Amino acid sequence: SYQNGDSHCQASCLLILIQNGAAVPEQAVPINTAARAEEANSHRSPANQVPKPSKCRPGSHCCHRPILISSKHTEGKKKSSAEEMGSMGPAAGKPHAVCLPYPAQGHITPMLNVAKLLHARGFDVTFVNTEYNHARLVRSRGAAVVAGLPGFRFATIPDGLPPSDDNDVTQDIPALCKSTTETCLRPFRGLLARLNDPATGHPPVTCVVSDVVMGFSMEAANELGLPYVQLWTASAISYLGYRHYRLLIGRGLAPLEDAEQLTNGYLDTPVDDVPGLRSMRLRDFPSFIRTTDPDEYMVHYVLRETERTAGASAVILNSFGDLEGEAVEAMEALGLPKVYTLGPLPLLAHEEMPTPRSAINLSLWKEQNECLEWLDGKEPGSVVYVNFGSITVMTNAQMVEFAWGLAQSGKQFMWIVRRDLVKGDAAVLPEEFLAETAGRGLMASWCPQQQVLDHPAVGAFLTHSGWNSALESLCGGVPVISWPFFADQQTNCRYQCNEWGVGMEIDSNVRRDAVAGLIREIMEGEKGKSMRKRAKNWKESAVNAAMPGGSSHQNFDKLVRDVLLPKN
Repeated sequence: SYQNGDSHCQASCLLILIQNGAAVPEQAVPINTAARAEEANSHRSPANQVPKPSKCRPGSHCCHRPILISSKHTEGKKKSSAEEMGSMGPAAGKPHAVCLPYPAQGHITPMLNVAKLLHARGFDVTFVNTEYNHARLVRSRGAAVVAGLPGFRFATIPDGLPPSDDNDVTQDIPALCKSTTETCLRPFRGLLARLNDPATGHPPVTCVVSDVVMGFSMEAANELGLPYVQLWTASAISYLGYRHYRLLIGRGLAPLEDAEQLTNGYLDTPVDDVPGLRSMRLRDFPSFIRTTDPDEYMVHYVLRETERTAGASAVILNSFGDLEGEAVEAMEALGLPKVYTLGPLPLLAHEEMPTPRSAINLSLWKEQNECLEWLDGKEPGSVVYVNFGSITVMTNAQMVEFAWGLAQSGKQFMWIVRRDLVKGDAAVLPEEFLAETAGRGLMASWCPQQQVLDHPAVGAFLTHSGWNSALESLCGGVPVISWPFFADQQTNCRYQCNEWGVGMEIDSNVRRDAVAGLIREIMEGEKGKSMRKRAKNWKESAVNAAMPGGSSHQNFDKLVRDVLLPKN
């Protein structure tokens, strides 16, 4: 077993074998001496398949029956007069926002920040998770995490997918996209009807805030005549990358002629004159376009979802003007409604929210705060933080190359290894690697990332360049080494390395010598010093945008006043 009953990391614990379904360490594991990990018996459902959505998940409520989960202190009993009152008057007159994220961690986190910001401004809020993710949250963090607050409740709808053999891994993305699109409108309609029932004691729904890729909800909001705002959780540049898939197809650059074009240099073809984007190559566009199939589902899916954003009342962007102003203007030039940059959302939320609202945290993995204790004992700028996000998967061979790159760099590191990080049945780290890095490495399954990146001990971030991670690294003033995996990450990486000057890219064919060299350069080389300086400058810009009077703070005021508040 990995657990030893102590609240601190123990030197006798070591992560050697990461087996799919194995017990993931409940505590962060410092690399010191060898120990044997237990193997698991469960197996993951096949990847890269798009199963047909099921009408009902066995043992769950039917798809058309949403579940309303009580908000703490306010459901199931008569409300006190204090609870009936908010900063904007009696409950019956309060605005009520329903927030609907796409059911993946990288989408849930920014939507939760939007929801908490609205609650801080006097809105009643209903936050909608899928039943699958609700169950994961309860398992990882306990039932209290979805207990809610007065005027802030959680509800669930089914995702329409059949049950999985492993209920604690990220679901297959194409399958989830197809299922939510085809099955979730009906239960979402039912949820809105339930929330509008006077018997619930809630104020009626006055607006819907939906993830762009949950665009089916636009129909439900329009039926009720509600303001409908969409949150684009990725970067403005990636939105443009998706929208310009048609440009790539029209120029004959996609689909690919054959699989050889993935590796023969074809992806380095320059793509000029793309409105709102600079110095792009074919490989820098979001990765779904790298297909030989003219009917590739994800290409048509992202085109449909991004193009119908034009029908929203407004668009929220987790970014800020100094960083992506040019791309935001290009988004609006495509016929979108007003785009409100509210980022970085974690900083804006920090400015707006006192506890206990700030304590609401919907991490699908248990965060191991021992990571922060370990960092407390390290010198400033001495640790390489490694985390490839909530969706990235790699082969065992790639993981071993990263491991030996870390070992050969000679630097201290903290490596986050999800239990589903590696494709297949097992991920094995050589005992020689563990011996080589004894005393200078920490491995954990998840962590409070923004707190880690804000820690003075962290000098560099080895990342997949997902947008949340990209913004959080800027907020922490930390330069990055990027290994983009899929979707928008390629576009983010291009801008981190070439436009914003805060990163260096690892080739997709990862090699240990290259990893070690980049780590040494970013930690102690001249390029690393320049990137660190630029990262600190971007941090200052981000903080200024989110503080009172800053551009993002002002945009939030305008969004609430001009779009979300009911008009008399």
